[in-house]
Amino acid sequence: MSDALDSAALARAFTLAAFGLVLSSFVIQRTAGGVTYATMLGGLCLVGLAMLVRRRRELNLLRLVPTTLIGLLAWLLASVFWSTDELRTLGGWLGLAAVAFLAIVIGHVRDTLQTVRALGDVLRTLLSVSLALEILSGVLLDTPLRFLGVEGNLALGGPVQGIFGTRNMLGFVAVIALVTFVIEWRTHALRTGIAVFSFALGGLLALFSASPTVFVLALAVAGATAALALVRRAAPAGRRTLQIGLASTVVIGLTISYFFREGIIALLNAGSDFATRAGLWDTLLIYVRLRPVQGWGWFGPWPAAEFPFSSINIITGSTHGSALNAYFDILLQAGWLGLILFVGMSAIALVRSWLVASARRSVLYAWTPLILVTLLVDSVFESFTLTGFGWMLLVVCVVRAGLARSWRERIRHPDPEPSGLGGASSG
Repeated sequence: MSDALDSAALARAFTLAAFGLVLSSFVIQRTAGGVTYATMLGGLCLVGLAMLVRRRRELNLLRLVPTTLIGLLAWLLASVFWSTDELRTLGGWLGLAAVAFLAIVIGHVRDTLQTVRALGDVLRTLLSVSLALEILSGVLLDTPLRFLGVEGNLALGGPVQGIFGTRNMLGFVAVIALVTFVIEWRTHALRTGIAVFSFALGGLLALFSASPTVFVLALAVAGATAALALVRRAAPAGRRTLQIGLASTVVIGLTISYFFREGIIALLNAGSDFATRAGLWDTLLIYVRLRPVQGWGWFGPWPAAEFPFSSINIITGSTHGSALNAYFDILLQAGWLGLILFVGMSAIALVRSWLVASARRSVLYAWTPLILVTLLVDSVFESFTLTGFGWMLLVVCVVRAGLARSWRERIRHPDPEPSGLGGASSG
């Protein structure tokens, strides 16, 4: 049994199971209930803990969990003391910590290539299931499968949700999948036929999701890819100047986008969606001012009957399950300190991974910064990065960035790209 805990086969199976469980959380909870999902999540955490204990001599305790992640989780846990419902806050934190723990285990038992390949396999499977269910519901049966959250609008051109609950979540997953599939293809991890199928599957579902955020995410990823390619081709002596120039361009671009936001919203045909979000954010800020530093306590997805979420929904006349913006959501629940910790953790991981991808020859290292760009841009429109699959990906990227480039390397100098502790290194 002890030999199995550090085997490559178990490490791959654990990674596939963890990604599959968190990505399928909506369907599992709709069909089997939240208790079943929580039990499965807890069981995987126990397996992950056993794997880490078995590998304890191969792990560096200083590099096990990034300091920024520890700080954020500690602050969210501390919010139990001023929350309006201590038990709900503790439950929300345990769910967040459990998913983060799975991501930490993946970061230490799989290297980057193995992580990308496992995620690609899971995404191909679940997107295929989504497309099959949409064809069954919208074309063959012409009736919604409401118990799975499938509305059956495929024959109408969308929007479709697949097994992910909402069109925006499907669009987000599809963009993540396309980034992952491209990296798999460029690293020769996919045969040509499977690569073509993967691109077609991801692109088709992104299109039929009819999510206005997909276009924005695609532009952001394309821009980041072009910038990273430009930096990688530049001479080492001129990279610093080029990096500063690119950072300045991003700041200028964001400023211009802010001042011309109404025209951009009209171009994306997202006026009603943005109006909904703007009204929600204006109302939310009223309650932020009442507890600006510490927030109202961490809950994750909004409990409908809990203050201040119930009050915000009454004022806006809607039933929101989140702030539709990860930054506003964590500001409301964890205050300005929580927002600073979240943004700081994400920014440090992005800078670390960007610098690594700029300096190393393999295109594999581009996966982490491109996924982080996707997560941080999507966080402007949704709160996916604070729960479930989005949070899991964020923690995986933070761990990978910390392993590749960290101040703690000055204390000890292990290999910056571990061999996965359960398989051959991707080099």
